[in-house]
Amino acid sequence: MTLKTADFDYDLDPKWIAQQPVEPRDASRLMVLRRSDGSRRHHIFRDLPDLLNPGDLLVLNDTRVIPAGFTCRRRSGGRIGGMFLRELGPGRWEVMLKGARQCRIGQQLSLTGSGGTRLELIERLGEGRWNVGVEPAAPAVEILQQVGSTPLPPYIRREDRSREPADRAHYQTIYASKPGAVAAPTAGLHFTRRVLDRLAERGIELTWVTLHVGLGTFAPVKCEDLCEHVMHGEWFELTGEAAGKIAVARQSGRRIVAVGSTSVRVLESAARLCGGSLAGVSGWTSLFLYPPAEFRMTDAMITNFHLRRSTLLMLVAAFCSPGATTGVQMILAAYAEAGRLGYRFYSYGDAMLIE
Repeated sequence: MTLKTADFDYDLDPKWIAQQPVEPRDASRLMVLRRSDGSRRHHIFRDLPDLLNPGDLLVLNDTRVIPAGFTCRRRSGGRIGGMFLRELGPGRWEVMLKGARQCRIGQQLSLTGSGGTRLELIERLGEGRWNVGVEPAAPAVEILQQVGSTPLPPYIRREDRSREPADRAHYQTIYASKPGAVAAPTAGLHFTRRVLDRLAERGIELTWVTLHVGLGTFAPVKCEDLCEHVMHGEWFELTGEAAGKIAVARQSGRRIVAVGSTSVRVLESAARLCGGSLAGVSGWTSLFLYPPAEFRMTDAMITNFHLRRSTLLMLVAAFCSPGATTGVQMILAAYAEAGRLGYRFYSYGDAMLIE
C-alpha cells in the first residue's frame, strides 16, 4: 500500500486544541496505546512511573527554547514580525520575516527594544526566510533574551503579550539546559520533579540527548507523494555517555523509551550513522520517518497528539507498526477516541505512551 499525505488527515474540532497548559504539568491525561493489539487505556501523566518497567531507559531531549520571536521596523516606520531560526555565524542569522515582501537586499531594519541593533537583509532564501547581518554583532541568545518573545505555534492564540511571562516558563521543559530550539519538545512538558523522583524510585534510568527543534516541525506536508517531501534539518547531539547507557540497556534487554519525536529522531539518526555500534555523534539530521519505516533503537515512546498531515503524525503512525502501513489506522483510531473523550491536542495538550 502506497500512502499519500491525505491518508494522515482526520476530523479536528477546534475546541480540542489546547490554548493553555494544565497545572500542574503532570495532571495532563495519558493514553496508553499498545501496538501489539491496538488496545487503549487511559491514565493521568503522573501515573507514568507505574506504567513503565523497572530497568527501562528514558531518553529525554534537553534542548532549551529561546525567545525567538521579535519585531523590527523599516525606516518608514512599517512594522515587520520576525522569527529567529538559527545562527549562521558571528553576526549572521537565518530568520523568518512576515510582511517583508517589499523589502530589498541591503535594506536595514531596526530591531525593536534592542537599543540600536540593526538587521541588514543580505539574501532572500524563499518562503519568507532571509539571511541577515546583525550589527552590532552579539550572540543571538543574548540579544533575544532582551527583545524576544516565546515562539508559540500559530494555533495557540494570544491577543496580547500579557501571558508572555507565563508562556516563557510553561513552554519549556523543567530539565531544559541547552539553548537553541525555536519550538518546544512538547512531550517533555508533562514532566515534573515529582514524576522524575518517582521514576528513580522505580529503577527507571534517564539519559539525555539534544535536538534543537526548528520551526519546520509545525509545517504541514504539502506534496501528496511522501517521497517528495524534504524534511527540515535540525541539529542534534548524542554524547558518548548517552550512547554508552543506551548500548548497555539494549545488551541487557531493557527497553529504550524515547520522550518525544525529537528523541526518536536522535536515536534513529544515530543508529543510521553509526551502524551496528552506537557511538557519540552530532550534526544535522533531515531524517523523515513515515510508514513503513523501521525503528532500530526505539522500543516505546511518549508523545503528544499531533497536527493533521504533519511529519510528526507520520512518525508516530510508522512507530505503531514498524515495517508496515497499518499503523495509520491504529493511530487515527486512537485520535478519534481521544477526541470523543475530551483529550486536549497539540503542544499544550495531553500525552500518549505508545509501547
